Amino acid sequence: MSSEDRVRRSYRDREEGLSPFASREAASRGRARSEPPHPFKGAFQDDRDRIVRSKAFRRLKHKTQVFIAPLGDHYLTRLTHTMEVSLLARTVCKALNLNEELAEAICMGHDVGHSPFGHLGEQTLAELHPGGFRHNRQSLRVVDLLENEGQGLNLTWEVRQGILRHSKARSDIEGQANPELDTLEGQAAKIADALAYITHDTEDAIRAGIIAEDDLPLSVVSALGRTAPERLDALMADVIEASWAASGTGATSATGEAPAIRMSPRVREAANALREFLFQRVYTPEGATEQAARARAIVRLLYRYFVQHPERVPDGYSVAGEPPDRMAVDYVSGMTDAYALHVAESIQPGITRGFLEQGVRLPLPGVS
Repeated sequence: MSSEDRVRRSYRDREEGLSPFASREAASRGRARSEPPHPFKGAFQDDRDRIVRSKAFRRLKHKTQVFIAPLGDHYLTRLTHTMEVSLLARTVCKALNLNEELAEAICMGHDVGHSPFGHLGEQTLAELHPGGFRHNRQSLRVVDLLENEGQGLNLTWEVRQGILRHSKARSDIEGQANPELDTLEGQAAKIADALAYITHDTEDAIRAGIIAEDDLPLSVVSALGRTAPERLDALMADVIEASWAASGTGATSATGEAPAIRMSPRVREAANALREFLFQRVYTPEGATEQAARARAIVRLLYRYFVQHPERVPDGYSVAGEPPDRMAVDYVSGMTDAYALHVAESIQPGITRGFLEQGVRLPLPGVS
């Protein structure tokens, strides 16, 4: 038996020991373009590696999570957020005996289509582009079309669906699961994304002096704890307990429903309250700061400029032959914060003044 055969058998043996509700490579719906299996990687592991080695993934280290082009070394970026989401999703999957490699691949790709300047950038592009803009859809577009010189990464169906469906409505942090479209690992990634940002964004907002620990709603503190570690542990413990049926070692739902990754009603209510508090006080507060207003102005300038000048969109950032507005949104959404500032300044000198006064360093021309 060759080493390749031994590796493949080892993967199959490990998958056989997973929960009966876990996703398995052997049952994958496969890739849009058929490929021979990798000699020593499983398909989901291979997907993770393709994402991590992509240009879009590398740019996450210079994209805002909440705070625009932050000067402090300890604020979250899209990259550190992505790593934390992966940690949480794998913890849930390990506890419930689900497929950690699938969850990790979804987590690594979930934000590769996010715009610069965080929520503000996404909202502004959504207002400008006739087709709207959602970062989860753009993330799928990145892995399907924009990466690899327009060939995409050719990921498995399960990873692609997990990336597309990780986003949640503002009204419910848990989101609605569809057993036909959502693997349990995809659900774990979706809920891990939410738990990661409501905990670390709270920490960053306190660090930045935007809110104080005592500002948190009493219902949140009572249900989840006063400190960041307490809140995260409470959330994770609750998800594992409420989702235990997914492990296959206990009784299924009393209603006969398929197992799902969820929270208990009390903890979900507290998590939603914390999320809404962040939207009101941190993400989209009334009376936006001058820096936030400038970030919106920069995104508007960039989008409108490249709609009018599609020939100036570099190769590899859009699909040839598509309408100018589609090319513009692909290019602008792929920019890092600093690169967006650099390009905007070259188009309209002075527009980045509010950032420059805070000491933000622009990259060298042409660096993205």
